[in-house]
Amino acid sequence: GTPQYDGLTSATIRAFGWDQMLMAAADQDRFERVLDSFCELALHHFRAWARTGIEAFICHDDIVWTSGPVFRPEWYRQYVFPRYERLWDILKSAGKKILFCSDGDFTPFVHDLAAAGADGFIFEPLTDLELIVREYGESKVIIGNVDTRALTFGGSAEVRAEVERCWELGRRCPGYFFAVGNHIPHNVPVENALLYLQLIEDYGTRRS
Repeated sequence: GTPQYDGLTSATIRAFGWDQMLMAAADQDRFERVLDSFCELALHHFRAWARTGIEAFICHDDIVWTSGPVFRPEWYRQYVFPRYERLWDILKSAGKKILFCSDGDFTPFVHDLAAAGADGFIFEPLTDLELIVREYGESKVIIGNVDTRALTFGGSAEVRAEVERCWELGRRCPGYFFAVGNHIPHNVPVENALLYLQLIEDYGTRRS
């Protein structure tokens, strides 16, 4: 399988909680030392996975909210992405692929993540699939963007329209995979879930 590891932002949220994490991040010099400590801890895991036979590695880090970045973009570019590059280089040097995954809308950082070494993206419908297809459709793995709200609250027409939307954008990309953002929760009607699975099987045969 493909292992998954929570990234730096998620690690600080899990350690301190949102309120304490946001308060701590206001003191950038001291918070940088916190990020360094989590990065050093992560290095052990990345070095260990680099020695295994895995082909791909999912780095899951919820760096944004539904509305976009939590902090100023410059904050991420100074404190987060250079550490990603350091961590990811360990695996990439060993021939592994890095798939970056985050909830929310990380559209403003797609280029930063690609520059840091991401070989693919796993994302919810909030992140711009059209942008990623246009810029990286020929070179990156692209997973997701199907909106779970269509499956949860829509009928068969809405489910079909959502699958077709993603298919129209991703069908010419050699590395596009259908996936529902945040998976299929328990409250999705069974008939919608079954229809979705049938549709992605039907549309999954690549057509021009």
